[in-house]
Amino acid sequence: MYARYIKRFLDITISFCGLLVISPLLLTLCFLVRSKLGSPIFFRQQRIGKDEKPFMMIKFRTMTDARDKDGKLLPDTERFTKFGNFLRNSSLDELPELFNVIKGDMSLVGPRPLYPIYLPYYTEEEAKRHKVRGGITGLAQINGRALCRWKERFSYDVKYVDELSFKNDVKILWRTFFKVAAKEDIGTPSVTDEGGLHIIREIQRPDLVEKVKNMNCRSNI
Repeated sequence: MYARYIKRFLDITISFCGLLVISPLLLTLCFLVRSKLGSPIFFRQQRIGKDEKPFMMIKFRTMTDARDKDGKLLPDTERFTKFGNFLRNSSLDELPELFNVIKGDMSLVGPRPLYPIYLPYYTEEEAKRHKVRGGITGLAQINGRALCRWKERFSYDVKYVDELSFKNDVKILWRTFFKVAAKEDIGTPSVTDEGGLHIIREIQRPDLVEKVKNMNCRSNI
């Protein structure tokens, strides 16, 4: 009952009320992002959600679109600013994802949505993470956040799906608040040290390779 009906109702209600409450903050951030980083204000990138369907995740942009003399974008490290770093470390860049929640692409709590290119590289057990909507926060996020290694992260994701409940969602939201407030587990992600999932693993589900190729994988900074 909770997973099918109540969770979605709470997602919509809490997200809508949350957007109303933080609307002055959102408007301020929109102004600051536009003046310090340029336009568009939002960063849109394709991710995979429930039932392995793609959607466009919305976040505040955290980099400029500075280019070299040939018109090519400079490396990420050169386009990243102190203000962009502040947005990421404070997780304020993720506030627009509340619109994804209201739309039905995401949930407040669930496995973090990842890139389409990773689809063929999940094991069948790990693919269970897509039985539910991806979340703004999740079990992996309160147990190491981005510092979790791939195998550990997916283990938390599957555990979340297997034990999905109202009580667990409340616990995760509560712990997330204090994690973000304390800026814990912020640093260079270990998954970056490992490399992308498609780099460190062999293909686990070859039948999905063609599906990924046919997806219109786009990003908009």
